Amino acid sequence: MSGFIFIKKDSDKNLVKTSTWYIAGPALENQETINRVRQEKGIIKVTAKDNPVGEIELNVLITDSNSNDGPPTNLSNDAKFVSITYKSSHLIKLQAREGNNEGTGCVHGGSHPRVDLSPSPKKFTTVKIPWSDFKQDGSPDGKLLDIHNLCKFNFVNYNPVSGAFLEIKSVTVRI
Repeated sequence: MSGFIFIKKDSDKNLVKTSTWYIAGPALENQETINRVRQEKGIIKVTAKDNPVGEIELNVLITDSNSNDGPPTNLSNDAKFVSITYKSSHLIKLQAREGNNEGTGCVHGGSHPRVDLSPSPKKFTTVKIPWSDFKQDGSPDGKLLDIHNLCKFNFVNYNPVSGAFLEIKSVTVRI
């Protein structure tokens, strides 16, 4: 028997398993339903209402909080990407929100480093998105994401149609 205790400093965190998710916009599911299904079945499911008006935004904090805002997370230098397993009927814009200057919450309003999640309506797809792909406004020359000041992810359907859906099995980051 050894007298050593091994502590793994860096670990992978699946936000579908660990964190409360929030929803805004014309979705059939509310926050309570989304999180109940998440806890019971290990999946996030969002469906657009009939004749939706406005965007649908699904978001999750990197470090769980008791609200839809909270302090940013300083990801490990070993964190190279986010891995997402999802199925979607339409294009989803994945925004990475950074922390505010005070370090107490997320930056609100304006534009954010983001990438596109392509539609995958028939089957689940797993993508590994390098942090270097997240650029301001999704522009090739946009400002890069600061992974040492990461607050939350927003999954946004800017132009939902009736029945548009997004299902997420995992969102994994190295903490």
